Amino acid sequence: MSDQIKFIVDNLNKEPFRKNYNLITFDSLEPMQLLQVLNDVLAEIDPKQVVDIREEMPEQTTKRMLSLLGILKYKPPGNATDMSTFRQGLVIGSKPVIYPVLHWLLQRTNELKKRAYLARFLIKLEVPSEFLQDETVADTNKQYEELMEAFKTLHKECEQLKTSGFSTAEIRRVETVQNHQRMLKIARQLRVEKEREEFLAQQKQEQKNQLFHAVQRLQRVQNQLKSMRHAAADAKPESLMKRLEEEIKFNSYMVTEKFPKELESKKKELHFLQKVVSEPAMGHSDLLELESKINEINTQINQLIEKKMMRNEPIEGKLSLYRQQASIISRKKEAKAEELQEAKEKLANLEREVSVKTNQTREFDGTEVLKGDEFKRYVSKLRSKSTVFKKKHQIIAEFKAEFGLLQRTEELLKQRHENIQHQLQTIEEKKGISGYSYTQEELERVSALKTEVDEMKGRTLDDMSEMVKKLNSLVSEKKSALAPVIKELRQLRQKCQELTQECDEKKSQYDSCAAGLESNRSKLEQEVRGLREECLQEESRYHYTNCMIKNLEIQLRRATDEMKAYVSSDQQEKRKAIREQYTKNIAEQENLGKKLREKQKAVRESHGPNMKQAKMWRDFEQLMECKKQCFLKQQSQTPMGQVIQEGGEDRLVL
Repeated sequence: MSDQIKFIVDNLNKEPFRKNYNLITFDSLEPMQLLQVLNDVLAEIDPKQVVDIREEMPEQTTKRMLSLLGILKYKPPGNATDMSTFRQGLVIGSKPVIYPVLHWLLQRTNELKKRAYLARFLIKLEVPSEFLQDETVADTNKQYEELMEAFKTLHKECEQLKTSGFSTAEIRRVETVQNHQRMLKIARQLRVEKEREEFLAQQKQEQKNQLFHAVQRLQRVQNQLKSMRHAAADAKPESLMKRLEEEIKFNSYMVTEKFPKELESKKKELHFLQKVVSEPAMGHSDLLELESKINEINTQINQLIEKKMMRNEPIEGKLSLYRQQASIISRKKEAKAEELQEAKEKLANLEREVSVKTNQTREFDGTEVLKGDEFKRYVSKLRSKSTVFKKKHQIIAEFKAEFGLLQRTEELLKQRHENIQHQLQTIEEKKGISGYSYTQEELERVSALKTEVDEMKGRTLDDMSEMVKKLNSLVSEKKSALAPVIKELRQLRQKCQELTQECDEKKSQYDSCAAGLESNRSKLEQEVRGLREECLQEESRYHYTNCMIKNLEIQLRRATDEMKAYVSSDQQEKRKAIREQYTKNIAEQENLGKKLREKQKAVRESHGPNMKQAKMWRDFEQLMECKKQCFLKQQSQTPMGQVIQEGGEDRLVL
C-alpha cells in the first residue's frame, strides 16, 4: 500500500498535474479533495471531465466517473457485492477505493487517453428495432455505421504512418534537393509551432472552462445577494432577532435532542445487527424455541399489566397521563422538526433547480427569466399568438384538404387523358395511321418554338448592336478618366511594395517578441495555478482549525460552567451541576439496589417454606376434589328415599 501511495504521489507531482504533495499531505486529504484529485486525473485523460465537483451533485459525479471508468475498462476487484461497495466508496471518497483507481490510471495514462479519444467515435448507439422500421432512421443508422467503419480504417492508416519511419533511400533522395537543411529546419519549426498551437488551444479551452465556472459562481453569488437584499429590504431588527432566535432554537433542538436520539437509535440498531451477524445460523427448532419464549414473556407482561390495573393507584395514573401527554408532545415536536427539515431541503433543491434553469435560459437566448407583470404580459402575448396560430393552422388544414382534392382531380384527369390517348392510338392503328396525333403535336410544338427563337434572335441582335455602341462610348470615357489615376497608381504600387517589406520585418519582430512573452505568460500561469492550489489547501486547513477551536471553546465553556456550579456556595447552583446530579442519581440507585437485594434475600429465605406450603395446599385441593367426586358418585348410586345411617344419625337422601 505504501509503494502504491508513493507511486501516486510521484506521478501527481510531475507534469501535467504538479500537485506538490508528499506522503503525509496526500494521505491527510479530505474525501472531497481526494475525489477532486481523481477527477483531475480523469480530466487529463478525457478533457470533457473538467468539472469542479463542489458545484456538482454527488450522484452526477459518481455516474460520470463510473461511465468513464467503464469505457476505460477498469475492473474493480471482487464480485457483485464488492461492486456495490466500490460504488459506495466512490460516492463518499473512500481511500481504499480511490487509491487503486489512481494507481491504475497513472500507470497507463497515454494508453487511456487514446482509448477515451476513440470511445467518442467508436461507441455505437443502439437504436431500438421499432425505430429502425422508419426508412429515414434506417438510412441514417446505416450511414452512421459506414462512417464509423471509415473512421476505423483511417485511424489505422494514421497509426501506421506515425509508427513507420523513413528509409535510407528516401533520406538520400532528400539530401539531393537544394537547401534541404533549411527545408528540414523550417519543417522542424513548423512541427514545433503546431505543437505549440495545440498547447495554446488547450490552454485557451481550460481558461474558457475556468471563466465559465467563475461566471456561474458569480451568478449564484449575485442571486444569493439579491435574495438577501430582498429579505432584508423591509425587515426590522426585531423581526430579524426573532427569526434568528427561532433558527437558534430549531438548531439547538436538532443538535441536543433529535440528532442524539437518532444517533443512539442507530447505534442500538447497529449493535443489534452486529449481534445477529455474530451469532451462528439458526434452525427451525431454534426459531420455535424463541417463539415460545416470546409468548411466555408476553403473557408475563400481560399479567403484570393486569395487576397494575387492579391496584388502580391514583398517583401513578396521573403520572402516566402526564407522561402520555409529554410523549405525544415530543412526537409532535419531532414530526414538525422533520417536516421543517424536509421543507428546508426541498426549498434548497428548488432554489438550486431555479438557478440552473435560469442559467440554461440565459445561455439559450441571453434573456432573463420573466417575473410578475412581465410574465403576465408574456402569457397574454402567447395567448394572442396561440389564437393567431390556431387560425393559421385551420387555414393550412383547409389548404391541405383543398390540395388533396385538387391532387385527386389531377390524378383522375391524367388517368382519363391516358385512357383517351390509348383509345386514340387504337383508332389510329385501325385506320392505318398510327402515331399521327403524336407527330402532329410534335410539329406544332416545334413550329411554336421556332417562331419564339426567331423573335428572340431578332431582339437579341438589335440589343447587341445598341450594347456595342454604348460600351464603346463608355470605354472611351473611362480611358480618358483613368489616365491620371493610372499614373498615381504606379507610384502607389511602388510605395505599397516598400511598406509591405517593412511590414514583414515588423511582423517578424512582433512574432519573436510575442513568443517570448507567451512563454513568460505560460510560466506565470503555472505558478499562479500552483499558488491557487496552495491557497485552497491552506484555506481548507484554516476552516478546519477554526471549527476545532470552536468545538474546544464550547467544551471549555461547559467545563467552566460545571466548575462554577460545583464550587458555588448557592445550593440551587450546586444542584444544577452535572456532578451533583450524577452523585444524587448514583446514591438513589445504590439505595434502590440495597432494598432490592434485601427483598431478594427475604424471597430466597421464604422460598422453600412457601413452596412446601403451596405443595401442601395443592395436595389438599386434590384430596378435597377426590372426596367431592366420591360423594357425588355415591349420591348418584343411592336410590331415592333410602335412609343412610352414618355415625348414629339418620339422613334421608332424595
